[in-house]
Amino acid sequence: MEALVYIRADPGKSLDVLSAVKKIQGVKEAYATTGRFDVVARIEAADLKALGDAVVKRIQGVKGVRGTETSMIVA
Repeated sequence: MEALVYIRADPGKSLDVLSAVKKIQGVKEAYATTGRFDVVARIEAADLKALGDAVVKRIQGVKGVRGTETSMIVA
């Protein structure tokens, strides 16, 4: 199962958040972006519970993360 996680960071913290997110298990790619979100990450997980844990416990737990929005990859 794969998803894109769109991450909003505190002002001035985008690159710190990016660096931390790249180290999280299951994150396959992560990029700093412009626009509504500051970082976009593609994550892989075995199932929905593992995906939820990755987003809620790990990504949202990164210092400087203000919020996330997750989109499941369906194709």
